[in-house]
Amino acid sequence: MPAPAPRFTPRLRLDPPRLADVPDLFAFMGDPAAMAHTHPRQSLRDCRRYVAVHERQRRRTGFAPWTIRERDGGRIVGWGGLYEDIFDPGWGVEVVYFFHPAVWGRGYATELTRAALAFGREQGLAAVVAFAHPDNRGSRRVLEKSGFVEDRYLPALDRSFYRLALAP
Repeated sequence: MPAPAPRFTPRLRLDPPRLADVPDLFAFMGDPAAMAHTHPRQSLRDCRRYVAVHERQRRRTGFAPWTIRERDGGRIVGWGGLYEDIFDPGWGVEVVYFFHPAVWGRGYATELTRAALAFGREQGLAAVVAFAHPDNRGSRRVLEKSGFVEDRYLPALDRSFYRLALAP
């Protein structure tokens, strides 16, 4: 099966991750400050495993997070998209995103989320969910701008659970 084609937004290129991407991804996914509202990867090896596990999921389900590059220059700035969390299953298809702090505040998370939702519609998904830590105002705002509605707070996860119906 050929590798999925890249997807494009006005400012981003979304590619299935390659092993060569992992050091650039680990630069922020392994940074405790950048990942303050979630779980940082503990090592380069852990990051490689995390990305590989999701790529196996892409082969099975047709979707998984992308390596996010700026179209202008190709610099890796994030990792995200749709996935079913294999480490905490049962929530449904989720949108997830992690970005390098150097690009926070540029609207890339909203651009990625909207592209992921468009892809979800193309795939015939009925709904997408998301989680955001209560203190992560930026992420909460991204979800709200993208049409998600907060469903409830989950004390055991210390996260708000969001939902968005994709069916017309």
